Amino acid sequence: MTTAVAAPFRFFSLQVVRTERLGPSLVRVSFAGDDLRFFRSDGRDQSLSLFLPHPGQEAPAVPFELGDGWWQGWRELPDDVRAVMRSYTLRGLRSDLHGDTVGIDIDFVLHGVEPGAATPAGPASRWASAAKAGDRVVLLGPAVADNRAIRFRPPQDADLVLIWADETALPAASAILESLPAGTPARVWLEVHHPGDIQDLVTEADAEITWLVRSEAAPAALDTVRAAQLPPSELPYAWIAGESGRVKELRRHLVRERGIDRRRVTFVGYWREGLTEEQLRERGE
Repeated sequence: MTTAVAAPFRFFSLQVVRTERLGPSLVRVSFAGDDLRFFRSDGRDQSLSLFLPHPGQEAPAVPFELGDGWWQGWRELPDDVRAVMRSYTLRGLRSDLHGDTVGIDIDFVLHGVEPGAATPAGPASRWASAAKAGDRVVLLGPAVADNRAIRFRPPQDADLVLIWADETALPAASAILESLPAGTPARVWLEVHHPGDIQDLVTEADAEITWLVRSEAAPAALDTVRAAQLPPSELPYAWIAGESGRVKELRRHLVRERGIDRRRVTFVGYWREGLTEEQLRERGE
């Protein structure tokens, strides 16, 4: 039995039902669980906190029975017991005929799991690469569809949508593209490591999508966007997400060089090169 934390978020006890390899660097894990009937989300770039078990644990150790005190209780657990917490984006959800959520999908980027990798895989990549049906996780997610963990919020008067994302933000960018109204002008840059990670994306928007493949020596994100000829627009809106350093460079370019109102640029640092999520959390970032 799970315990609600504080609206609009609560804990969900889930199990893996299947996995699907999307490319050399990407795997989709599908989850189900009775708690999901309380899961609500408008999608787009819905952020989630996923808690994973350590090797040898049957389930992640998360003291959600403490209610609002769960965070302190989780922090006080021994390092080798405390569940691994990582931030992910909802990629998709499945609902029944009554509108209740019965399953969700999360896409994982696999770093360092290949033989001979220069940088060893982190705990989330190791878990996702070996995930199988029945594996248990805990999710902290939304119980209210329109919640503060959704950042993509274009103004109603936006006449152009600009999107840049690396592979960590690719699930969010894909969901955003699916949500755009038919005919919405959009210019999109998506950066991945391997050409096999390129996906066929579904959108009714009038979207021009450019894939940047790092293993094929793609130009830097900033150089690519700076050189782009954008469609005529008076009120553009931009959403940029991925590695923090590149996100900051792109935001600076859009605001200072392109003259886009900073209030119309949503930027989200999903990770920082050279730092783990634990290190970022300790620094308050």
